[in-house]
Amino acid sequence: MTAANPRAPEWQASPGLTPYPEALASMEERAAAIHAGTAGERIWLLEHPPLYTAGTSADPAELIDQRFPVYDAGRGGRYTYHGPGQRVAYIQLDLTQHGRDVRNFVHAVEGWVIDALALLDVAARRAPGRIGIWCDDQQGREAKIGAIGVRVRRWVTLHGLSINVAPDLSHFGGIVPCGIAEFPVTSLEALGKTARMADVDAALAAKLPSFLGALSPARNHLS
Repeated sequence: MTAANPRAPEWQASPGLTPYPEALASMEERAAAIHAGTAGERIWLLEHPPLYTAGTSADPAELIDQRFPVYDAGRGGRYTYHGPGQRVAYIQLDLTQHGRDVRNFVHAVEGWVIDALALLDVAARRAPGRIGIWCDDQQGREAKIGAIGVRVRRWVTLHGLSINVAPDLSHFGGIVPCGIAEFPVTSLEALGKTARMADVDAALAAKLPSFLGALSPARNHLS
């Protein structure tokens, strides 16, 4: 992807399970380098071992069962689960090159996930007043299939998104996911979809140009 467009972010996919402290350290290092102009932007795809992360608004009462390690993430939001079978994409962009509009950045990330899931035959959507990416599960209930949690420091973005491909959904039971207790969590597997991790990656890659286009200063000005 970077060969076709030298200005596109580096597209990095890590095999296996990446420990969360290692990922956090890499993100911090890369963000500093992007700000300093010594490294380019990056989209980093990975999976984590089972763990919970606490955002800056995390309520300890929403940690119901600390069955896995809990890490302070430094991102916005509350408690989130990460684990095998979940695609995590860390987005490291320099917003000085993309309009300096944090609200538009989050909106564009949501749109990226929705557009990618559409390629996998999932009609996902935003839910006003609620964080995350939503769809109808096989029982017709509104359910969460993706999470978004970001941080912006010196106009460089950290953290990003997660999509439930085929995780163990019972692992979400140790927390109130993102502080929303009324709605279930679902996955591509639970929806009866046969998409694998590589299919999710391909869908995200296919919709990357649209995502980056939605960040352009011209688009920000028009909106």
